[in-house]
Order: sequence, then structure tokens, then C-alpha cells
Amino acid sequence: MKPATPETAAPADAEARRALPPVICYPVDSLPPPDLATYRAARATARKTAEIIAPPRQAACFTAPAGSFFRITCTEGPQVGDLNLWNAADLSERFYSGKTRALHGTHLSTGDRLWSSFPALRPMATITEDTLDWYGFDDFGGAVHDVIGTRCDPYTHNLLKGGQYHHCCHSNLTRALATARDMTHAEAEPHIHDVLNVFMCTGFTRDTGQYFMKASPVRPGDYLEFFAEIDLLGALSACPGGDCGSEHSSDTAACHPLQVEIFTPDPAALSGWTPPPRNGYDGSHGA
Repeated sequence: MKPATPETAAPADAEARRALPPVICYPVDSLPPPDLATYRAARATARKTAEIIAPPRQAACFTAPAGSFFRITCTEGPQVGDLNLWNAADLSERFYSGKTRALHGTHLSTGDRLWSSFPALRPMATITEDTLDWYGFDDFGGAVHDVIGTRCDPYTHNLLKGGQYHHCCHSNLTRALATARDMTHAEAEPHIHDVLNVFMCTGFTRDTGQYFMKASPVRPGDYLEFFAEIDLLGALSACPGGDCGSEHSSDTAACHPLQVEIFTPDPAALSGWTPPPRNGYDGSHGA
């Protein structure tokens, strides 16, 4: 955290240095845009084929085949969720929140894509519907669906508060993956990764640059829907912080379940569509 009062005197050209314009690190104009019209036409033909519930302070796994849609819905009360995604056939290919953030920004919405880890680096899922897209950025700099928070975890909880808390999202996701793939917790834990914080309202303070959260604007009936670009295994944790308006590792916060629904479209509606290929880099690294 930056000191409240700088310890180093500002140079004579300090204001000139601060006034230099920013440069976008990764311009995305050359990325092919998602074909939302085709996705939405396919969605209109889809039928519901599965439903999974992530109970309060717990997580659940689900599968979403390539070409299907999955929807995360707030059903009973304000609740945020932590989402992990993997290639269903290869857990080493997983959601890369840092690169997604670099490409699309700190918070995601309709038309943004969830990118996978190296060496594949390809779209795993595309957001097709977001009922909270009206929120934008508030006066505190907060917005919804972030890729800046890592997930609440028992290690940081122990560091800051002491104790052994087992219902942080990291542990919830670990248990869910272990159950889904018949692993021990020790085998599953290395596969748990930084998340998309679904429905969570977050930002950075302007004075200290610290990550903050505030009560989520989500209400029952709100949802975030995705098109599965590849065969996916997902895990969703209903965060122990509830709407994250007070704390995010808590046995006292009001918590609610989250619903995941899978929708399968008519195959003819996606005629000509194919899953995105793995990244084209040759992997030689200059050798």
C-alpha cells in the first residue's frame, strides 16, 4: 500500500511525467468479434438439458459441451459466485483471468470472452447475456463481474484473521472438483485458479489503489449467460460473503444458492460453427 505521505520529494517535472497519456497495452481491434447474432439465433432454438445448484458456502461442478449455453442465475437473494473453467478433456487448459483482464478490462460483460491458459490461449466461453450490464461504473469506480480478485481462500484468511476456515471459495472449489473428478483434495487443489467473480461489485480505491468490494446490485432473476466455445468443465462457488457488502469469508453473512442451467441448441442452428483452435504460436521460444 502506498504511504499516505510520499517519502521522496517530487522532481521539477513531476506534473509533466504524470500528464503523459496512457497507451492501451493490448489493442483488440484485430481480434475477430464474437458472432453474437449467430449465438442468439442458436439460443432461441435451445432446450434446457441440465440444472445444477451451488448451495450457500459450497460449490458445484457442471459440464457444458461446446456449442451449448450455460446460465448462472441469482435465485433467492443477493449472492456472488466464483467461477472456474477447464477444458473438460484436459484440466491443464483452464481459464486465464489475468490475460482476460489484459484483453477486455477489469470487469466483463456481453461480448467479452473468457480466455484459456498458455499454450492454448483461445476463447473458452463468450458472454452472450448480462442482466446487470446497466450498472456500468459507479462513483466509487466499482463495477460488476470482475477479473481482478483472485478468490477468497483459507490461507489469506489465516494470515489476516487466524483460524482454520474451510468454506472460502478456494476450498469450496477444491472440494467440488475433487468430487467431480474422483480426486483427493491434494490432487484437486493445484487445478483451482483465479476466477471470474460473477455478480461481485468491485474496484480499486483511488487514494491507496486497494481492491475493494461493495454490496452487489444483483437481485433474484438476474443472470449471466455464456456460450461454451469448447467442451467445458465448470465449478461455481456461492461465496461465503453473500453479496460481499461486508466481508467475504463469513459464517454470519446472509448467503443464498446460485443456479447453473445448461441449454442445448438445435445442431442445425450452429451449422458451420466450429470450436476455436488452439493458439497458433509454434512454441519454439526462439530455439
